[in-house]
Amino acid sequence: MTNALTLIISTPLRVILNEDGVRSFRARDESGDFGIMPGHLPLLSVLNACVVRWRKTTEAWSYCALRGGVLTVDAGKEIRIACREAILGADLSALETRVQTQLETEAEAARLARLQQARMHAQAIRKIILHMSDDGASSLEGVFE
Repeated sequence: MTNALTLIISTPLRVILNEDGVRSFRARDESGDFGIMPGHLPLLSVLNACVVRWRKTTEAWSYCALRGGVLTVDAGKEIRIACREAILGADLSALETRVQTQLETEAEAARLARLQQARMHAQAIRKIILHMSDDGASSLEGVFE
């Protein structure tokens, strides 16, 4: 398509989006919000966690929540975003709900992992103490002094 962009969003595991015909794109980096249209000069930008949006000529905005990434514009024809994680959405409020749910799920998984780690640590300490209280005390003598 002439006078349009190709938008490619990828993670280390897969290509999330490869879309032609993009006429307008918006993102946010440390300096603030910015827009890209066909013919834009080459650009390299580091994106923090943000929601990027784009649209074709007559279509509604599409959205993608990113967990940071690197954006490049090549020859005014292609926008590439390499990121750690991305979630696509056609509705901004639904996307916000999905992101919030995912963050809560990740927080719960991290909490459970910390709990399991604490249990394993306590179990290891109990085994060391048990070993020291038996006849193993002489073999560990001087180690903790």
